[in-house]
Amino acid sequence: MPLINYASRVINLKIVYYGPGLCGKTTNLQYIFDKTDQQRKGSLVSLATEADRTLFFDFLPIEVAQINGFQTKLHLYTVPGQVFYNASRKLILKEVDGIVFVADLQAARFEANLESMDNLIENLEEYGYDIKEIPTIIQYNKIDLPNIASIAELDKEMNPYNFPIFKASAANGQGVFETLKGIAKLVVKKLQGK
Repeated sequence: MPLINYASRVINLKIVYYGPGLCGKTTNLQYIFDKTDQQRKGSLVSLATEADRTLFFDFLPIEVAQINGFQTKLHLYTVPGQVFYNASRKLILKEVDGIVFVADLQAARFEANLESMDNLIENLEEYGYDIKEIPTIIQYNKIDLPNIASIAELDKEMNPYNFPIFKASAANGQGVFETLKGIAKLVVKKLQGK
């Protein structure tokens, strides 16, 4: 649910990047942070281990267009990829406005993507949310690597709701901003009741 501050005329929207471990969630946020103008972003908060895996979340507030005279801020979060941290994954989904599911296209990660999508749906249902009612897109990441799965085959298994899809290589920035613009557009459209 959007958090609206009428005094400062700011609408805060929460976007969560979800997916299996090492799929590129944090890499997406790092790329967005590095390429976004200093005046339009806040600090990037990241909690990681020595192995550079996010344990809790990354958070990056970024300003976007105005809606009816209100400044809109996107708050971008990632969840830890490891299901061991499911309590954190679930907590970060609370009051989510939009979801970017980052799928790892490496063929060996096919099942991990399906398990993570099932975990996402299960965690949303525990809050009484229906994934079909939340703006959601799927980013098929790591398209630049060898031995990737068929996007059509993975999409058939993982995307029965026909969420919009984006192809990406977060490591080099390909598709990262297109993904962000895609989810921002869906969230703002829902906010405007369209």
